[in-house]
Amino acid sequence: MAEAKQLAAAVRDGTGKGAARSVRREGRIPGVIYGGGEPAQPISLDHKTLNHLIYQGKFLTTIFEIDVGGKKQRAIPRDYQLDVVKDTPVHVDFLRLKPGTRIRVDVPVRFINHEAAPGLKRGGSLNVVRHTVEMQVPADNIPDSLTADLTGLDFNDSLHISAIKLPEGCTPTIRDRDFTVVTLAPPSARAEDTPAPAAAAGAAAAPGAAAPAAGATPAAAAPAPAKAAPAKDEKKK
Repeated sequence: MAEAKQLAAAVRDGTGKGAARSVRREGRIPGVIYGGGEPAQPISLDHKTLNHLIYQGKFLTTIFEIDVGGKKQRAIPRDYQLDVVKDTPVHVDFLRLKPGTRIRVDVPVRFINHEAAPGLKRGGSLNVVRHTVEMQVPADNIPDSLTADLTGLDFNDSLHISAIKLPEGCTPTIRDRDFTVVTLAPPSARAEDTPAPAAAAGAAAAPGAAAPAAGATPAAAAPAPAKAAPAKDEKKK
C-alpha cells in the first residue's frame, strides 16, 4: 500500500449551515474528522487541493496524515458531497485511524492477461459484474486493487472471487457465496441481410413504355371502337 499522503487543514470554528457557507466564501471546504474514541474535529481544507485529490482517483481508499493546527492525525475519507450544479466539493468526512483498526472499503478490480484469454481472441467480450469489491481490511494495509487473471477464459466462462488472490488480512464482506466478478460472452450473431423481393411475373414493362406512377391502379383495357350506325335513307322527293 502507498504511504499516507500529507494534507494540511485548519481548525474550523462553529458548525451548521451558516458556518459552512462562511467557510466556502473564503475559498475553503468544511469537513470533519471523527471516530477513534475522540470527539469530532471540525476542519476546513483548501478548495483547489481537495478538488484535485477527489478527481485524481482513489480518494476514498487513500490514507491521509492530516495536519490540523500542528497536530497530525491519520485518517481516511469516508464520504464527500459535491455541488449538484458545479460538481465541486462542498463537504468531506474523514475517519480517524488507530492501530489495529479494520475498516470497510471498496477495492477496485484490475484485469490482466487479456491476450491469454481464448474467448477474447475469437471476438468475445468481457462482462464485468463487479468493478469493485467491498472488503474488510486493516487500516494500515488497504490494497490499491485486486488482480483478476483472465488466462484461459473462454466463451461463457466466469471468474469468481475464489479465483482471485486476496491480500493478507483482507476479506470480502460477502461471505456466504462465491460471487462472480467477470464473465466472457461470445460475439453476438449478425442479422443476415434480407433479400430484395423478386419482381412479379409478367410485371416487366415493354421496352420504351412509361412506368406507372407509384400507387397508381393499372388502367383497364380500352374497349373496342363502336361500329358506325348505317345511314338512314334520304326522303324521296
